[in-house]
Amino acid sequence: MPSHLFADRPAPQPPERGVVESLITRTRSLRGDVDAVRRDAVADEHDSRWRWQRALCDLAVHQLDDLGVHLGQLRNGLPDGEAESAAVAADAGDENGSLLNRVGTAEWNLLTDGVVWSPELYEIFGRAPEKGPMTLDELPSVMVPEDQGLLQTLVTECLVDGKHIDSEFRVVRTDRRVRTLHMTGEPVLDSDGCTASMWAVLRDVSELRRSQRAVHESGDTLRHRERTARTEQRLVVELREAVLPSWRGSLQSPRGEPGMLDLAGHYLPPAGGGLVGGDWFDALKLPDGSTLLTVGDLTGHGVTAASTMAMLLGAQRGMAVAGVQPGALMGHLNQLLDTADQPALGSAVCCRYRPETRTLVWAQAGHPAPLLFRDGTGRALTPLDGVLLGATSGAAYEQAETQLLPGDLLVLHTGRLTDRTGVDRLLALGPRLTGARDAQDCVRTVVEEFGETGRDDDACVLVARIGDDGARGVS
Repeated sequence: MPSHLFADRPAPQPPERGVVESLITRTRSLRGDVDAVRRDAVADEHDSRWRWQRALCDLAVHQLDDLGVHLGQLRNGLPDGEAESAAVAADAGDENGSLLNRVGTAEWNLLTDGVVWSPELYEIFGRAPEKGPMTLDELPSVMVPEDQGLLQTLVTECLVDGKHIDSEFRVVRTDRRVRTLHMTGEPVLDSDGCTASMWAVLRDVSELRRSQRAVHESGDTLRHRERTARTEQRLVVELREAVLPSWRGSLQSPRGEPGMLDLAGHYLPPAGGGLVGGDWFDALKLPDGSTLLTVGDLTGHGVTAASTMAMLLGAQRGMAVAGVQPGALMGHLNQLLDTADQPALGSAVCCRYRPETRTLVWAQAGHPAPLLFRDGTGRALTPLDGVLLGATSGAAYEQAETQLLPGDLLVLHTGRLTDRTGVDRLLALGPRLTGARDAQDCVRTVVEEFGETGRDDDACVLVARIGDDGARGVS
């Protein structure tokens, strides 16, 4: 039979061996670098970003493995036997030779009805070599039903119309495993220009496609999670803006009022765009002329923490307006959290300031005591008994009364400012705070000291300065 010529394709020239060797070396080096990145990744199965990064690394490794195999074949030529096949696979970086078995060749002769398969195709299809290769008519029998029509169309176009084949289909091996094969093929013409046979290269791309799907799915999951997080963050911010005090800057009592208060508060969000938590501060003028001062912190972040905070803040305001004193008020908030559908723990300090006597009645629930600054020095008020809100049913909260003097400064705080180091840093600000022009300047000093960055959690600070009788509350 006349020698076959590939349709519309000049005879290929073998590449220079040194060029291919250089490509193989660079591929090995790059594969090792990707492997190192994959090994160094900190495993966290619950982190969608880690899963996406891992999937990308796996996909890159599969592609580099395939590239290494193909370059090894290109350098050594078509293997004549198992020993040479193993050598090519070893050169490609796979010591077991399994990667080479993912690529095989076939030729279906239309004149003799003969079929030639390379040894790798038997491994790909899971077919025993003694059964011999499959004809084109037999091939659809091992394919998934949805892909049988595709293959028939491709083969017909190749043999009748002379079109090249470049497509994928799925086969079911004898061990019932489904594999995805990528097939490239073309008609082989005889000397008269008639189609004599069809030659094809089949590659098992199952793992490559699995890695691509993993990258796509993990990327979709990551993007969905990021969109959800942005939406949740926006809802939390809007909810917080709706329930925290409507005043901005200082809130002063009327001039001339005995024991007037100069108030300022500030919310410090978490650094780096972290999820907002359930910290709050509040100052509310009550019907009897006293003022409610409170700060608190709930466990958790996001919408759940913010909505629970809004619930507590509303309940606290209602009870304070009704005249409930701080100790009893903490008890009611504890019961509210203890019986809530969404379990949560919280800490809080609640103060009721009476301007006519300059007395502060206060209680705390697992929260640092207020800081009192006087004559340039600061100290924490003596801690009172009071467990975390929601920690146990029927908890009782101690209540105390503190006498304040004109010029005294109270600082209530939450978040990172509540640890021991934070309290010490706050107390060290005593001279600057007591010498400040007004409560808003005090808040600016605190924010400058603790900064707007470097915090893993949010925080609040509330400053109240006691004015002189008949004097201006702020300059």
